[in-house]
Amino acid sequence: MSEGEMLVIKVPGSTANLGPGFDSIGLALNLYLTLEAERADTFEMIPLSAPLSIYPEDESNFIFQVAMDTAKKYGKELPGCKARISSDIPLTRGLGSSAAAIVAGIELADSLCGLHLSQQEKLELSSRMEGHPDNAGASLLGGMVIGCQSEAEVNVQSIKNLALDVIAVVPKEELLTKESRGVLPEEWSFKEAVQAGAVGNVMVAALLSGNYSLAGKMMKADLYHHPYRKKMVPHLEVVEEVAPGLGAFGVALSGAGPAVLCLAEAGFASSVAEGLQKLLPAMDILCLQIDQEGSSVLKKSLAEEQEPEFGHI
Repeated sequence: MSEGEMLVIKVPGSTANLGPGFDSIGLALNLYLTLEAERADTFEMIPLSAPLSIYPEDESNFIFQVAMDTAKKYGKELPGCKARISSDIPLTRGLGSSAAAIVAGIELADSLCGLHLSQQEKLELSSRMEGHPDNAGASLLGGMVIGCQSEAEVNVQSIKNLALDVIAVVPKEELLTKESRGVLPEEWSFKEAVQAGAVGNVMVAALLSGNYSLAGKMMKADLYHHPYRKKMVPHLEVVEEVAPGLGAFGVALSGAGPAVLCLAEAGFASSVAEGLQKLLPAMDILCLQIDQEGSSVLKKSLAEEQEPEFGHI
């Protein structure tokens, strides 16, 4: 990025797992983190959304740290930067806020340092920082992503042809991923692993072939994390019981929770949301769509940005 330019980085949030797709399946959602950045002598992060005001506003900000680490990896030093940040992704609710921040930091370094990273390089970086490719891959690539990660490489397939409604049930309280992972078993028998993997395979095949009732059945049949996390997220069972009667075909914990995700065929979101809001009035019910684009970076002139508007009082 040259002097006199502003970057506008937009990154979607995401949901992951969809039940049995543990740490491997993600959906990009039309909730966005937006970063407007320009070169400066020092580092300054200006929060435009109230929930973001709890984070550091200097170079210790997580997004700046990701950008610095990315630049360093390629032998560069991140120049000073002033950025304004806004986000409608609920924090620590299982909707991909941390993965979106990681992708934003990588995009920032790529543009400020002229790294010209490929999508695969961005995927490798973001997945390794996040720990797995589901949320990071969805935020970067959009659509539904199915991925796997080893010490050697990260492989992800992005699928853009799903036209589904997404309804998120979001509690007011937080649930940290570390706490949610703490209740999972450290090891399984071979037989259990085979069964759990088979459930996930059938879910993917059902989604891609439009057999949504079977997809929902497999989402409920998850063995990886639902049985262990339900005690931490009691409203999951409530939503599982009620949402199908309102028009949803599938229900799952969103990521590590505590948000719960409902999938429905296009056009059913409002009926599902209205019924859930009556049932759970203390929670936020969000009607969402799958973001098909992933992260984007737009460069615009600062002069153009600061040009006064006329004709309005």
